[in-house]
Amino acid sequence: MRLTVAGCELCEKPGGEVLHQGRQFRVVLVDDALYPGFCRVIWHDHVKEVTDLNELDRMLLMDVLWQVEHVVRDVMQPEKINLACFGNVVPHLHWHVIPRYTDDAHFPQPYWGQKQREPSPASLQARAERLPALRAKMQQRLATYL
Repeated sequence: MRLTVAGCELCEKPGGEVLHQGRQFRVVLVDDALYPGFCRVIWHDHVKEVTDLNELDRMLLMDVLWQVEHVVRDVMQPEKINLACFGNVVPHLHWHVIPRYTDDAHFPQPYWGQKQREPSPASLQARAERLPALRAKMQQRLATYL
């Protein structure tokens, strides 16, 4: 049985476009026009911290996180990947996998930092055009994760 908490948005909603649904986690594509390719790895059970998981579940979560990072790097070709697991606003275990570019809206600040510029529409369009390939490669890469 899945552990859920009423009112938790990640218990009640997917958190993005589901790219892969496993028994214990899901990988979603976040709808963020400024950050095409932004993905989340969301643990199904409502737990707050990685250390709330048993050792095998922690290993699974970290392995999936590295697989997602690999696909985002390969397809989106960012300058850098930001990995974040805060949960201050939504205390449900999830990781952000954010492709970063030197011309993105916040670089070199964090995604949640002060906006530095308006990104070029052409750059955003070129990144958005990679999303079908990201979807396909993510589904292929994670197919063995039940």
